[in-house]
Amino acid sequence: MAKKGLWALFAALCIIIGLYPILYFVLDKNFGLLSSKPIFLLKNVYWNIGFYIHIIFSGIALLTGWSQFIPSFREKYLGLHRRIGKIYVTTACAGSLSGFGIAFYATGGLISSLGFIFLAIIWFSSTLTAYIQIKNGFIARHQKAMIFSYAACFAAVTLRIWLPLLMMLTKDFTESYLIVAWLCWLPNMAFAGWLARKTTVTKLPATN
Repeated sequence: MAKKGLWALFAALCIIIGLYPILYFVLDKNFGLLSSKPIFLLKNVYWNIGFYIHIIFSGIALLTGWSQFIPSFREKYLGLHRRIGKIYVTTACAGSLSGFGIAFYATGGLISSLGFIFLAIIWFSSTLTAYIQIKNGFIARHQKAMIFSYAACFAAVTLRIWLPLLMMLTKDFTESYLIVAWLCWLPNMAFAGWLARKTTVTKLPATN
């Protein structure tokens, strides 16, 4: 019962934060993290392109990826699992690459930038690894790499959990952001490592 409750919470958070980027299109321009950005950056066409590519594709990746970890879903709907997987890989790569670009302009300077740069690299490399491994038929390696990939993707959720808590402690947005640039994904990676070690490989039917 507790496990089902945790899964429901996990799925709900993925869906809610996955849909969160919609707010940037319906609310004021200075909504959310944009309120911390300087005017010159908000007027930069290339930064805006990177930002909106990042939030749109990362949101889709977050929305689609969680369902891939349900064994019964993979076994019963293998074709759908593969189609969703292709959507996830495409959007995760777009989200991570655009995230890498805008990370250089992260609030807080170098420390924040490095945190998000490393996150983008880990997300992209683990996603690409997962794709290559499954194309080569290495199911175990694919599943373990995908755990790390989605743990990096889930940083979108953990950032929004940690940031208000840090704000309550520090009373300063920039200081909190410096911390959350690392805290949003380092514990995720530690959990992914633990989960990957204990995960039993799901044997999928061979492709026709």
